[in-house]
Amino acid sequence: MKSVPRLVAAVSLFALAACQTPSQPVAVPPVQVSGSLTQYRPLAADLGVAGSGPAFSIKYLSTNGVTGSGLVPVTGVVIYPAGPAPKGGWPIVAWAHGTVGIADSCAPSRNPRSARDQTYLDEWLHRGFAIVATDYQGLGSEGTHPYLNARTEAYSVLDGVKAALAGLPDLSNTIMIVGQSQGAGAAFASAAYAPAYAPALHVRGVVATGIPYMSPEVIKAVLHAKPQNSASGIDPVVAYALLIGASEAGLNPAFNPEQAFTERAMPEFHAASEICARPLMERIKAEGLTRANAFEPTLVQALTPAFKAMAFPTLKLDVPLFVGIGTTDRDVAPQGQLMLVKDACKAGTVVQAHLYKGQDHSQAVLASMVDSAAFTTAVMNGEPVQPVCKPVAQ
Repeated sequence: MKSVPRLVAAVSLFALAACQTPSQPVAVPPVQVSGSLTQYRPLAADLGVAGSGPAFSIKYLSTNGVTGSGLVPVTGVVIYPAGPAPKGGWPIVAWAHGTVGIADSCAPSRNPRSARDQTYLDEWLHRGFAIVATDYQGLGSEGTHPYLNARTEAYSVLDGVKAALAGLPDLSNTIMIVGQSQGAGAAFASAAYAPAYAPALHVRGVVATGIPYMSPEVIKAVLHAKPQNSASGIDPVVAYALLIGASEAGLNPAFNPEQAFTERAMPEFHAASEICARPLMERIKAEGLTRANAFEPTLVQALTPAFKAMAFPTLKLDVPLFVGIGTTDRDVAPQGQLMLVKDACKAGTVVQAHLYKGQDHSQAVLASMVDSAAFTTAVMNGEPVQPVCKPVAQ
């Protein structure tokens, strides 16, 4: 008889999801610990993945990653594959999204998925994984989003999975952590923090594409590198720096933006906390902002606290890591991604890296799907992964 409450909950939950329009949020009795699911409701059809099974928007509690203590509300979504769940429940993809901006209106759970993400997440659903996707702390919930803050992102990802497992049916504690761009860094950080922060989660592996590596050497190289010509006429590094600055301003009262950005860039600095990444890049293009005319010589000094918070706690992961890199990535320099591969391999992580010739930051996501499928099959079956620390473009 112990299974009856669980069965009733499952039937009620999926009946709720079958409604044509999202109903009122279902409040879950509050339990004041990290990883507690506090609310869920059916996700509007245009905010999910076409052809999926039931989908829910969720709210849960996570440890404040900025301070390392206390609880904050975080939002996200859970998307099931179509069809009946396998025995033991669906394994989970903990999806960590790329840069969308730091304003609450930019939260992925509030916006339709891009065509690329629709295709990519649908692939994971067809592989038989349910998707648990966090918005990250401060993005769609109270407070400033700590952009690229490794601990914050890790806690948001891991607590989202804990909340889904604790409060929703038909999920298995068997997890792949998957991310792109900002989310690739979040995925790496999640695997790095998981053994100490979420030891009960059974993480099998990590898939990361376009991964940023914010080591001092890489930061220096990126800021002093000559930007490559872009068909869009936009230097994305300017946008990312403005977002880092806007986030730091919201978190650190001592931050002085005039030490980081020129007077010419100040309107875009202020806009970075109010608009999403795409319109911010369009403003940067319209104003002709470049690293040379937007950054002060003291930018690194001004953003040092933010850069320190982006560091991974370790480069030695307990699980295998897949890294997909586009050779023409202008958002996250391939050289920096390859440096992470080298350093993680040296630290003892089993890394399988792939270089995709002619693919940019976004294109590498879909270009990597065949290789990541083979990697995922191996780690899910407990098979050895072939390390590749010096990838050759393919």
